[in-house]
Amino acid sequence: MRQMTLGQIAQACHGTYVGGPAGMQTEVKGVVTDSREVKEGYLFIPIKGARVDGHGFIPDVIAKGAAAVLSEKELTGCAAPYIRVESSGQALKDIGEYYRSQLTIPIVGITGSVGKTSTKEMIASVLSRKYNVLKTAGNFNNEIGLPLTLLRIRDEHQAAVVEMGISDFGEMHRLARMARPDICVITNIGICHLENLKDRDGILRAKSEIFDYLKPEGHIVLNGEDDKLSTITNPSGVRPLFYGFRHEEDGGVCKEIYADQVVNCGLKGVKAQIHTPNGAIKVHIPIPGEHNIFNAMAAAGVGIFLGMELTQIKEGIEHVETLRGRGRLMEIGGMLVLDDCYNANPVSMRASLDVLSYGLGRTVAVLGDMGELGENEKHLHYGVGAYAAGKQIDALFCAGELSKELARGARESGMEQVFYYETREEMTSQLLKYLQDGDTALVKASHFMDYPKVVEAVIAKFA
Repeated sequence: MRQMTLGQIAQACHGTYVGGPAGMQTEVKGVVTDSREVKEGYLFIPIKGARVDGHGFIPDVIAKGAAAVLSEKELTGCAAPYIRVESSGQALKDIGEYYRSQLTIPIVGITGSVGKTSTKEMIASVLSRKYNVLKTAGNFNNEIGLPLTLLRIRDEHQAAVVEMGISDFGEMHRLARMARPDICVITNIGICHLENLKDRDGILRAKSEIFDYLKPEGHIVLNGEDDKLSTITNPSGVRPLFYGFRHEEDGGVCKEIYADQVVNCGLKGVKAQIHTPNGAIKVHIPIPGEHNIFNAMAAAGVGIFLGMELTQIKEGIEHVETLRGRGRLMEIGGMLVLDDCYNANPVSMRASLDVLSYGLGRTVAVLGDMGELGENEKHLHYGVGAYAAGKQIDALFCAGELSKELARGARESGMEQVFYYETREEMTSQLLKYLQDGDTALVKASHFMDYPKVVEAVIAKFA
Protein backbone atom coordinates (compact mmCIF):
# COMPACT_ATOMS: atom_id res chain seq x y z
CA MET A 1 0.00 0.00 0.00
CA ARG A 2 0.99 3.63 -0.35
CA GLN A 3 2.26 5.59 2.61
CA MET A 4 -0.33 5.93 5.36
CA THR A 5 0.49 6.72 8.98
CA LEU A 6 -1.14 5.34 12.11
CA GLY A 7 -2.43 8.83 12.83
CA GLN A 8 -4.15 8.98 9.43
CA ILE A 9 -5.56 5.49 9.93
CA ALA A 10 -6.96 6.39 13.36
CA GLN A 11 -8.61 9.47 11.89
CA ALA A 12 -10.00 7.53 8.90
CA CYS A 13 -11.67 4.87 11.04
CA HIS A 14 -12.77 7.27 13.82
CA GLY A 15 -10.63 5.34 16.29
CA THR A 16 -8.57 6.31 19.32
CA TYR A 17 -4.81 5.92 19.02
CA VAL A 18 -3.16 4.37 22.08
CA GLY A 19 0.62 4.55 22.28
CA GLY A 20 3.55 6.94 22.23
CA PRO A 21 2.96 10.20 20.30
CA ALA A 22 5.84 9.49 17.93
CA GLY A 23 4.12 6.28 16.83
CA MET A 24 1.36 8.24 15.13
CA GLN A 25 3.85 9.08 12.36
CA THR A 26 4.69 5.42 11.75
CA GLU A 27 3.89 4.44 8.18
CA VAL A 28 2.14 1.13 7.75
CA LYS A 29 3.50 -1.20 5.07
CA GLY A 30 0.37 -3.29 4.65
CA VAL A 31 -3.01 -4.19 6.17
CA VAL A 32 -4.24 -7.75 6.78
CA THR A 33 -6.98 -9.54 8.69
CA ASP A 34 -5.26 -12.96 8.61
CA SER A 35 -2.65 -13.27 11.35
CA ARG A 36 -0.66 -15.69 9.18
CA GLU A 37 -0.06 -12.93 6.64
CA VAL A 38 1.36 -10.40 9.08
CA LYS A 39 4.81 -9.07 8.22
CA GLU A 40 7.02 -6.55 9.96
CA GLY A 41 5.48 -3.09 9.77
CA TYR A 42 1.95 -4.32 8.98
CA LEU A 43 -1.33 -3.30 10.60
CA PHE A 44 -3.42 -6.24 11.82
CA ILE A 45 -7.20 -5.86 11.92
CA PRO A 46 -8.86 -8.60 14.02
CA ILE A 47 -12.26 -9.67 12.71
CA LYS A 48 -14.82 -11.54 14.80
CA GLY A 49 -15.99 -14.55 12.82
CA ALA A 50 -18.62 -17.18 13.52
CA ARG A 51 -16.01 -19.50 15.02
CA VAL A 52 -12.85 -17.47 15.60
CA ASP A 53 -12.23 -14.01 17.07
CA GLY A 54 -9.14 -12.44 15.54
CA HIS A 55 -8.47 -10.56 18.77
CA GLY A 56 -7.02 -13.78 20.13
CA PHE A 57 -4.10 -13.51 17.70
CA ILE A 58 -3.01 -10.01 18.72
CA PRO A 59 -0.06 -11.19 20.90
CA ASP A 60 1.17 -13.40 18.06
CA VAL A 61 1.12 -10.68 15.40
CA ILE A 62 2.90 -8.22 17.68
CA ALA A 63 5.60 -10.82 18.24
CA LYS A 64 5.91 -11.13 14.45
CA GLY A 65 6.66 -7.42 14.15
CA ALA A 66 3.28 -5.84 13.41
CA ALA A 67 3.50 -2.06 13.52
CA ALA A 68 0.12 -1.82 15.26
CA VAL A 69 -3.25 -3.50 15.65
CA LEU A 70 -6.86 -2.43 15.77
CA SER A 71 -8.94 -3.62 18.69
CA GLU A 72 -12.52 -3.45 19.87
CA LYS A 73 -11.22 -4.08 23.39
CA GLU A 74 -8.90 -2.25 25.71
CA LEU A 75 -5.49 -3.90 25.61
CA THR A 76 -3.42 -3.93 28.79
CA GLY A 77 0.32 -4.24 28.58
CA CYS A 78 0.28 -4.16 24.79
CA ALA A 79 3.82 -4.13 23.37
CA ALA A 80 2.83 -2.11 20.31
CA PRO A 81 0.55 0.83 19.55
CA TYR A 82 -3.08 0.05 18.90
CA ILE A 83 -6.17 1.85 17.67
CA ARG A 84 -9.34 1.35 19.68
CA VAL A 85 -12.47 1.11 17.54
CA GLU A 86 -16.10 0.17 18.07
CA SER A 87 -16.16 -2.27 15.15
CA SER A 88 -13.14 -3.75 13.41
CA GLY A 89 -15.21 -4.63 10.37
CA GLN A 90 -16.51 -1.09 9.95
CA ALA A 91 -13.05 0.31 10.63
CA LEU A 92 -11.64 -1.80 7.79
CA LYS A 93 -14.25 -0.38 5.42
CA ASP A 94 -13.56 3.17 6.60
CA ILE A 95 -9.82 2.73 6.07
CA GLY A 96 -10.40 1.25 2.62
CA GLU A 97 -12.67 4.15 1.67
CA TYR A 98 -10.16 6.74 2.89
CA TYR A 99 -7.28 5.00 1.07
CA ARG A 100 -9.28 4.91 -2.16
CA SER A 101 -9.90 8.65 -1.87
CA GLN A 102 -6.13 9.21 -2.05
CA LEU A 103 -5.75 7.24 -5.30
CA THR A 104 -5.87 8.71 -8.80
CA ILE A 105 -5.64 5.52 -10.87
CA PRO A 106 -8.76 4.26 -12.70
CA ILE A 107 -10.66 1.51 -10.92
CA VAL A 108 -12.93 -0.90 -12.78
CA GLY A 109 -15.73 -2.39 -10.65
CA ILE A 110 -17.30 -5.65 -11.86
CA THR A 111 -20.50 -7.27 -10.66
CA GLY A 112 -23.17 -9.61 -12.03
CA SER A 113 -24.83 -12.92 -11.24
CA VAL A 114 -22.52 -15.07 -13.36
CA GLY A 115 -19.06 -14.56 -14.80
CA LYS A 116 -17.67 -11.88 -12.48
CA THR A 117 -14.36 -13.64 -11.97
CA SER A 118 -13.82 -14.73 -15.59
CA THR A 119 -14.70 -11.21 -16.77
CA LYS A 120 -12.32 -9.75 -14.18
CA GLU A 121 -9.53 -11.99 -15.48
CA MET A 122 -10.30 -11.02 -19.10
CA ILE A 123 -10.35 -7.28 -18.33
CA ALA A 124 -7.15 -7.51 -16.29
CA SER A 125 -5.45 -9.45 -19.10
CA VAL A 126 -6.43 -6.77 -21.62
CA LEU A 127 -5.44 -3.81 -19.44
CA SER A 128 -2.11 -5.43 -18.55
CA ARG A 129 -1.03 -4.91 -22.17
CA LYS A 130 -0.74 -1.20 -21.40
CA TYR A 131 -0.93 -0.75 -17.62
CA ASN A 132 0.47 -2.24 -14.43
CA VAL A 133 -2.76 -3.75 -13.11
CA LEU A 134 -3.85 -4.89 -9.67
CA LYS A 135 -6.84 -7.26 -9.64
CA THR A 136 -8.98 -8.92 -7.00
CA ALA A 137 -7.30 -12.07 -5.73
CA GLY A 138 -9.36 -15.20 -5.13
CA ASN A 139 -12.79 -14.48 -3.67
CA PHE A 140 -11.89 -11.12 -2.06
CA ASN A 141 -15.04 -9.48 -3.39
CA ASN A 142 -17.11 -8.77 -0.26
CA GLU A 143 -17.09 -6.14 2.50
CA ILE A 144 -13.89 -7.56 3.94
CA GLY A 145 -12.17 -8.61 0.74
CA LEU A 146 -12.80 -5.40 -1.23
CA PRO A 147 -11.13 -2.97 1.20
CA LEU A 148 -8.20 -5.39 1.57
CA THR A 149 -7.90 -5.40 -2.22
CA LEU A 150 -7.93 -1.60 -2.36
CA LEU A 151 -5.25 -1.48 0.32
CA ARG A 152 -2.99 -3.65 -1.86
CA ILE A 153 -2.74 -0.89 -4.46
CA ARG A 154 0.77 0.55 -4.52
CA ASP A 155 2.55 3.40 -6.30
CA GLU A 156 3.54 1.20 -9.24
CA HIS A 157 -0.04 0.26 -10.09
CA GLN A 158 -1.66 2.19 -12.94
CA ALA A 159 -5.13 0.59 -12.88
CA ALA A 160 -7.16 -1.77 -10.70
CA VAL A 161 -9.89 -4.29 -11.52
CA VAL A 162 -12.05 -5.19 -8.53
CA GLU A 163 -14.80 -7.78 -8.25
CA MET A 164 -17.88 -6.88 -6.20
CA GLY A 165 -20.15 -9.66 -4.95
CA ILE A 166 -23.35 -9.32 -2.93
CA SER A 167 -26.25 -11.35 -1.57
CA ASP A 168 -28.56 -8.68 -0.13
CA PHE A 169 -29.78 -5.12 -0.62
CA GLY A 170 -27.45 -2.37 0.61
CA GLU A 171 -24.25 -4.39 0.22
CA MET A 172 -23.41 -3.04 -3.22
CA HIS A 173 -24.03 0.51 -2.00
CA ARG A 174 -21.41 -0.02 0.72
CA LEU A 175 -18.97 -1.65 -1.70
CA ALA A 176 -19.39 1.15 -4.24
CA ARG A 177 -18.81 3.74 -1.55
CA MET A 178 -15.41 2.18 -0.92
CA ALA A 179 -14.41 1.44 -4.52
CA ARG A 180 -15.88 4.54 -6.22
CA PRO A 181 -15.34 2.88 -9.61
CA ASP A 182 -14.43 4.90 -12.67
CA ILE A 183 -15.92 2.16 -14.87
CA CYS A 184 -18.83 -0.09 -13.83
CA VAL A 185 -19.29 -3.46 -15.56
CA ILE A 186 -22.34 -5.69 -15.02
CA THR A 187 -22.17 -9.11 -16.68
CA ASN A 188 -25.80 -10.26 -16.32
CA ILE A 189 -28.79 -10.58 -14.02
CA GLY A 190 -29.24 -14.29 -13.35
CA ILE A 191 -30.83 -16.57 -10.79
CA CYS A 192 -28.85 -16.47 -7.55
CA HIS A 193 -29.13 -15.13 -3.98
CA LEU A 194 -32.91 -15.39 -4.28
CA GLU A 195 -33.34 -15.97 -0.55
CA ASN A 196 -32.80 -12.26 0.06
CA LEU A 197 -33.30 -10.65 -3.34
CA LYS A 198 -36.43 -12.70 -4.20
CA ASP A 199 -36.43 -12.38 -8.00
CA ARG A 200 -34.42 -11.03 -10.94
CA ASP A 201 -35.95 -7.57 -10.52
CA GLY A 202 -34.63 -7.55 -6.97
CA ILE A 203 -31.22 -8.68 -8.19
CA LEU A 204 -31.22 -5.85 -10.74
CA ARG A 205 -32.04 -3.27 -8.07
CA ALA A 206 -29.33 -4.60 -5.76
CA LYS A 207 -26.65 -4.78 -8.46
CA SER A 208 -27.59 -1.30 -9.73
CA GLU A 209 -26.44 0.14 -6.42
CA ILE A 210 -22.96 0.05 -8.00
CA PHE A 211 -23.92 3.30 -9.76
CA ASP A 212 -24.44 5.12 -6.44
CA TYR A 213 -20.82 6.31 -6.35
CA LEU A 214 -19.94 6.34 -10.04
CA LYS A 215 -18.19 9.54 -10.98
CA PRO A 216 -20.02 11.90 -13.42
CA GLU A 217 -17.16 11.45 -15.89
CA GLY A 218 -17.24 7.68 -15.39
CA HIS A 219 -18.33 4.91 -17.75
CA ILE A 220 -20.77 1.98 -17.70
CA VAL A 221 -20.38 -1.28 -19.66
CA LEU A 222 -23.43 -3.59 -19.75
CA ASN A 223 -24.47 -6.86 -21.36
CA GLY A 224 -27.12 -5.68 -23.83
CA GLU A 225 -28.37 -9.23 -24.41
CA ASP A 226 -29.64 -9.36 -20.82
CA ASP A 227 -33.32 -8.39 -20.73
CA LYS A 228 -32.96 -6.70 -17.34
CA LEU A 229 -29.73 -4.81 -17.98
CA SER A 230 -31.02 -3.56 -21.32
CA THR A 231 -33.65 -1.52 -19.43
CA ILE A 232 -30.97 0.63 -17.78
CA THR A 233 -30.87 4.10 -19.32
CA ASN A 234 -28.63 6.81 -17.85
CA PRO A 235 -27.79 6.10 -14.20
CA SER A 236 -25.85 8.92 -12.55
CA GLY A 237 -26.22 10.78 -15.85
CA VAL A 238 -23.92 8.33 -17.66
CA ARG A 239 -25.00 6.66 -20.91
CA PRO A 240 -24.13 2.94 -20.84
CA LEU A 241 -22.12 1.18 -23.51
CA PHE A 242 -23.88 -2.08 -24.37
CA TYR A 243 -22.33 -5.23 -25.84
CA GLY A 244 -23.89 -8.32 -27.39
CA PHE A 245 -24.24 -10.53 -30.44
CA ARG A 246 -26.47 -8.24 -32.45
CA HIS A 247 -25.67 -4.64 -33.30
CA GLU A 248 -29.31 -3.56 -33.19
CA GLU A 249 -32.65 -5.25 -32.74
CA ASP A 250 -36.27 -4.09 -32.90
CA GLY A 251 -37.26 -2.60 -29.58
CA GLY A 252 -33.87 -3.38 -28.06
CA VAL A 253 -30.73 -1.41 -27.32
CA CYS A 254 -27.96 -0.64 -29.77
CA LYS A 255 -24.81 -2.63 -29.02
CA GLU A 256 -21.81 -0.46 -29.72
CA ILE A 257 -19.67 -3.54 -29.22
CA TYR A 258 -20.91 -6.71 -30.88
CA ALA A 259 -19.59 -10.06 -32.08
CA ASP A 260 -20.16 -12.15 -35.18
CA GLN A 261 -18.37 -14.82 -37.25
CA VAL A 262 -18.39 -17.08 -34.19
CA VAL A 263 -16.57 -20.41 -34.55
CA ASN A 264 -16.78 -22.81 -31.62
CA CYS A 265 -13.53 -24.76 -31.38
CA GLY A 266 -14.79 -27.04 -28.63
CA LEU A 267 -12.35 -27.49 -25.79
CA LYS A 268 -9.77 -25.42 -27.70
CA GLY A 269 -11.77 -22.24 -27.18
CA VAL A 270 -13.81 -20.04 -29.48
CA LYS A 271 -13.13 -17.62 -32.32
CA ALA A 272 -15.10 -14.47 -33.12
CA GLN A 273 -14.92 -11.06 -34.73
CA ILE A 274 -15.53 -8.25 -32.25
CA HIS A 275 -16.76 -4.91 -33.60
CA THR A 276 -16.05 -1.76 -31.60
CA PRO A 277 -16.52 1.97 -32.18
CA ASN A 278 -12.81 2.02 -33.08
CA GLY A 279 -12.90 -0.86 -35.58
CA ALA A 280 -13.09 -4.66 -35.60
CA ILE A 281 -10.70 -7.37 -34.40
CA LYS A 282 -10.67 -11.12 -34.93
CA VAL A 283 -9.81 -13.02 -31.76
CA HIS A 284 -9.25 -16.59 -30.63
CA ILE A 285 -10.30 -16.88 -27.00
CA PRO A 286 -8.31 -19.80 -25.52
CA ILE A 287 -11.04 -20.75 -23.03
CA PRO A 288 -13.87 -23.11 -24.08
CA GLY A 289 -17.44 -21.86 -24.14
CA GLU A 290 -19.18 -19.25 -26.27
CA HIS A 291 -20.16 -17.35 -23.11
CA ASN A 292 -16.52 -16.21 -22.93
CA ILE A 293 -17.20 -13.98 -25.95
CA PHE A 294 -19.28 -11.82 -23.60
CA ASN A 295 -16.27 -11.47 -21.29
CA ALA A 296 -14.11 -10.48 -24.25
CA MET A 297 -16.60 -7.85 -25.42
CA ALA A 298 -16.80 -6.36 -21.92
CA ALA A 299 -13.00 -6.22 -21.79
CA ALA A 300 -12.89 -4.53 -25.18
CA GLY A 301 -15.28 -1.85 -23.92
CA VAL A 302 -13.17 -1.18 -20.84
CA GLY A 303 -9.98 -1.13 -22.90
CA ILE A 304 -11.42 1.45 -25.31
CA PHE A 305 -12.52 3.69 -22.44
CA LEU A 306 -8.97 3.55 -21.07
CA GLY A 307 -7.38 4.52 -24.36
CA MET A 308 -6.06 1.16 -25.57
CA GLU A 309 -5.27 0.21 -29.15
CA LEU A 310 -7.23 -2.62 -30.77
CA THR A 311 -4.02 -4.62 -31.19
CA GLN A 312 -3.45 -4.43 -27.42
CA ILE A 313 -7.03 -5.50 -26.73
CA LYS A 314 -6.71 -8.46 -29.10
CA GLU A 315 -3.46 -9.57 -27.48
CA GLY A 316 -4.95 -9.37 -24.00
CA ILE A 317 -8.01 -11.41 -24.98
CA GLU A 318 -5.90 -14.08 -26.64
CA HIS A 319 -3.58 -14.49 -23.64
CA VAL A 320 -6.16 -14.69 -20.85
CA GLU A 321 -5.73 -17.53 -18.37
CA THR A 322 -8.23 -19.27 -16.12
CA LEU A 323 -7.99 -19.79 -12.38
CA ARG A 324 -8.27 -23.04 -10.48
CA GLY A 325 -11.92 -23.82 -9.82
CA ARG A 326 -13.09 -21.24 -12.38
CA GLY A 327 -13.49 -23.18 -15.60
CA ARG A 328 -9.90 -24.37 -15.72
CA LEU A 329 -9.30 -27.23 -18.16
CA MET A 330 -6.72 -29.70 -16.90
CA GLU A 331 -5.20 -32.82 -18.41
CA ILE A 332 -4.98 -35.43 -15.67
CA GLY A 333 -3.43 -38.67 -16.82
CA GLY A 334 -5.37 -39.61 -19.93
CA MET A 335 -8.44 -37.55 -18.99
CA LEU A 336 -9.58 -33.96 -19.34
CA VAL A 337 -11.11 -32.36 -16.24
CA LEU A 338 -13.00 -29.07 -16.32
CA ASP A 339 -12.45 -27.70 -12.81
CA ASP A 340 -15.33 -25.26 -12.32
CA CYS A 341 -16.12 -26.11 -8.73
CA TYR A 342 -15.73 -22.76 -6.99
CA ASN A 343 -19.43 -21.93 -7.17
CA ALA A 344 -22.61 -22.62 -9.12
CA ASN A 345 -26.08 -21.44 -10.06
CA PRO A 346 -28.47 -22.62 -12.78
CA VAL A 347 -27.10 -20.27 -15.44
CA SER A 348 -23.45 -21.15 -14.86
CA MET A 349 -24.32 -24.86 -14.60
CA ARG A 350 -25.87 -24.79 -18.05
CA ALA A 351 -22.92 -22.90 -19.51
CA SER A 352 -20.49 -25.45 -18.09
CA LEU A 353 -22.58 -28.33 -19.39
CA ASP A 354 -22.44 -26.69 -22.82
CA VAL A 355 -18.64 -26.80 -22.63
CA LEU A 356 -18.63 -30.41 -21.40
CA SER A 357 -20.76 -31.48 -24.35
CA TYR A 358 -17.79 -30.77 -26.64
CA GLY A 359 -15.61 -33.24 -24.76
CA LEU A 360 -13.92 -36.19 -26.38
CA GLY A 361 -14.69 -39.73 -25.25
CA ARG A 362 -17.24 -40.18 -22.47
CA THR A 363 -18.58 -36.96 -20.98
CA VAL A 364 -19.11 -37.11 -17.21
CA ALA A 365 -20.87 -34.38 -15.21
CA VAL A 366 -19.94 -34.38 -11.52
CA LEU A 367 -22.43 -31.96 -9.96
CA GLY A 368 -23.63 -30.92 -6.52
CA ASP A 369 -26.12 -28.68 -4.76
CA MET A 370 -26.57 -25.03 -5.71
CA GLY A 371 -27.24 -22.71 -2.79
CA GLU A 372 -29.35 -19.59 -2.14
CA LEU A 373 -31.99 -20.30 -4.78
CA GLY A 374 -35.04 -19.63 -2.62
CA GLU A 375 -38.38 -21.39 -2.73
CA ASN A 376 -37.92 -22.73 -6.28
CA GLU A 377 -34.62 -24.46 -5.50
CA LYS A 378 -35.90 -28.00 -6.19
CA HIS A 379 -37.43 -27.03 -9.51
CA LEU A 380 -34.22 -25.26 -10.55
CA HIS A 381 -32.13 -28.33 -9.72
CA TYR A 382 -34.52 -30.53 -11.67
CA GLY A 383 -34.12 -28.22 -14.66
CA VAL A 384 -30.32 -28.52 -14.62
CA GLY A 385 -30.60 -32.30 -14.61
CA ALA A 386 -32.98 -32.20 -17.56
CA TYR A 387 -30.60 -29.84 -19.37
CA ALA A 388 -27.69 -32.25 -18.85
CA ALA A 389 -29.73 -35.04 -20.42
CA GLY A 390 -30.62 -32.79 -23.35
CA LYS A 391 -26.92 -32.08 -23.98
CA GLN A 392 -26.33 -35.83 -24.42
CA ILE A 393 -23.96 -36.02 -21.45
CA ASP A 394 -22.99 -39.68 -20.99
CA ALA A 395 -23.03 -39.90 -17.18
CA LEU A 396 -24.05 -37.85 -14.18
CA PHE A 397 -22.59 -38.22 -10.69
CA CYS A 398 -24.12 -35.99 -8.02
CA ALA A 399 -24.35 -35.62 -4.26
CA GLY A 400 -26.29 -33.49 -1.79
CA GLU A 401 -29.87 -33.17 -0.64
CA LEU A 402 -31.01 -30.87 -3.45
CA SER A 403 -29.20 -32.91 -6.06
CA LYS A 404 -31.80 -35.61 -5.66
CA GLU A 405 -33.92 -33.38 -7.90
CA LEU A 406 -31.01 -32.86 -10.25
CA ALA A 407 -30.67 -36.65 -10.64
CA ARG A 408 -34.43 -37.07 -11.07
CA GLY A 409 -34.51 -34.44 -13.79
CA ALA A 410 -31.75 -36.23 -15.69
CA ARG A 411 -33.37 -39.67 -15.39
CA GLU A 412 -36.84 -38.49 -16.37
CA SER A 413 -35.34 -36.70 -19.39
CA GLY A 414 -33.75 -39.88 -20.72
CA MET A 415 -30.23 -40.06 -19.28
CA GLU A 416 -29.37 -43.66 -18.49
CA GLN A 417 -26.23 -43.41 -16.38
CA VAL A 418 -27.28 -41.33 -13.38
CA PHE A 419 -25.57 -41.97 -10.05
CA TYR A 420 -26.81 -40.17 -6.92
CA TYR A 421 -25.17 -40.31 -3.47
CA GLU A 422 -26.06 -38.62 -0.21
CA THR A 423 -22.50 -37.52 0.54
CA ARG A 424 -19.64 -36.10 -1.47
CA GLU A 425 -17.29 -38.70 0.00
CA GLU A 426 -19.39 -41.65 -1.16
CA MET A 427 -19.82 -40.13 -4.60
CA THR A 428 -16.10 -39.48 -4.96
CA SER A 429 -15.26 -43.08 -4.07
CA GLN A 430 -17.53 -44.43 -6.81
CA LEU A 431 -16.48 -41.75 -9.31
CA LEU A 432 -12.83 -42.79 -9.03
CA LYS A 433 -13.81 -46.35 -9.94
CA TYR A 434 -15.81 -45.15 -12.94
CA LEU A 435 -13.41 -42.69 -14.61
CA GLN A 436 -10.98 -43.92 -17.25
CA ASP A 437 -8.56 -42.65 -19.87
CA GLY A 438 -10.29 -40.70 -22.62
CA ASP A 439 -13.05 -39.29 -20.40
CA THR A 440 -13.88 -35.59 -20.14
CA ALA A 441 -15.30 -34.66 -16.74
CA LEU A 442 -16.89 -31.48 -15.38
CA VAL A 443 -16.76 -30.85 -11.61
CA LYS A 444 -19.14 -28.14 -10.41
CA ALA A 445 -21.20 -27.25 -7.33
CA SER A 446 -21.76 -24.36 -4.95
CA HIS A 447 -18.86 -23.47 -2.69
CA PHE A 448 -20.31 -25.01 0.47
CA MET A 449 -20.24 -28.49 -1.15
CA ASP A 450 -16.42 -28.39 -1.07
CA TYR A 451 -16.00 -29.99 -4.50
CA PRO A 452 -12.34 -28.96 -4.83
CA LYS A 453 -11.77 -32.12 -2.78
CA VAL A 454 -13.27 -34.11 -5.65
CA VAL A 455 -10.73 -32.59 -8.06
CA GLU A 456 -7.94 -33.27 -5.57
CA ALA A 457 -9.00 -36.91 -5.33
CA VAL A 458 -9.00 -37.29 -9.13
CA ILE A 459 -5.55 -35.72 -9.34
CA ALA A 460 -4.23 -37.96 -6.56
CA LYS A 461 -5.35 -41.13 -8.33
CA PHE A 462 -4.77 -40.37 -12.00
CA ALA A 463 -2.03 -37.74 -12.27
